[in-house]
Amino acid sequence: MPTISMFYGILVAIFYEDNKRHNLPHIHVRYQGKKAAVSIEDGALLAGDFPAKQLRMVRVWIDIHKEELLANWELAVSGEEPFRIEALR
Repeated sequence: MPTISMFYGILVAIFYEDNKRHNLPHIHVRYQGKKAAVSIEDGALLAGDFPAKQLRMVRVWIDIHKEELLANWELAVSGEEPFRIEALR
């Protein structure tokens, strides 16, 4: 699971070929022992538990980088390594 970005203690990753469990484009986020899967399309929490403040930051970051995230999703589901994306500032 390559980490594609990290900001304010939040790690963002995309699993290779991870389109079986959640059939839509999504990322995995971790923060202080909490883990979640978040939709790239609308920022919906698909699975897991995540602090509200950090989830808001992840959603803002998704909005800013949606095109890059969707390109990374295509790479990852075809087994290719996704590229790093700039952190939230």
